[in-house]
Amino acid sequence: MPSFPLVDSHVHLWDPERLRYAWLAGVPALHRSHLPPDYRRACGSVAVAKFVFVQCECDPVQSQAEAEWVTELAAAEPRLRGIVAQAALENGPAIEPALARLAGNSLVKGVRRLLQEERDDAFCLRPDFVRGVQLLPRYGLSFDLCIYHRQLGAVIKLVRQCPDVRFVLDHIGKPGIKAGTFEPWRAELRELSRLENVFCKLSGLATEADWSAWTPADLRPYLDHAIDCFGFDRVMFGSDWPVSAQATDYPRWVATLDDALRGCSMDEQQRVYVRNAEAFYRI
Repeated sequence: MPSFPLVDSHVHLWDPERLRYAWLAGVPALHRSHLPPDYRRACGSVAVAKFVFVQCECDPVQSQAEAEWVTELAAAEPRLRGIVAQAALENGPAIEPALARLAGNSLVKGVRRLLQEERDDAFCLRPDFVRGVQLLPRYGLSFDLCIYHRQLGAVIKLVRQCPDVRFVLDHIGKPGIKAGTFEPWRAELRELSRLENVFCKLSGLATEADWSAWTPADLRPYLDHAIDCFGFDRVMFGSDWPVSAQATDYPRWVATLDDALRGCSMDEQQRVYVRNAEAFYRI
């Protein structure tokens, strides 16, 4: 296990008594509040120095309310250093007032518009969506890409249209680990990594594998490829807690990643576990 406190680039917190999350009705195991004390317990023996909250698909009309609620949580949880807020970027220029309001909160470092559930794999190439993404640098905001591997081709085209936007790919693009699928994910991830404004989160792999039977060996080829593509300067640790809890506990995921990093220098480990997330999210 790492000998130093980590920076977790991908943590979810929610409270169904406070905000509406329609998707939770279909996930009974997660359908309760998950708050900072729960996260602290889940970390167990793993020391976490800082973490970034990532939006949780509350009702879109509550996007600003979610950011404000998490800001309240941060007042009592000093490790919560950044927020990736929800924003309806498909509204194009009409999203500017919402972006300006989010950017007025010093904790908001970026936005995410969940793409993985869109039936149209090319949703992110719709002109208004592209315009919305292109507005982000004006407000000092990055964009989290949360997709399934089948959408990587479209995302590459999006990123090429947005050279001034800082992107991070969540969960290495959710490859088909359970089915043992590598292509075209392998080739498309390589192509995406050639665009130097894109980073990659080493997160969410266990939930793409067989939840009850996965082994570190199942995940290793995918981790190795992501690190080989992006290098040690553009990958960062993320837990995806508590979504990840469906397939792994927190210490097991850290131990799995740590095993994949065996033989790396201390400098490389600190970039993966700490410094890259600090730099990307400015925390």
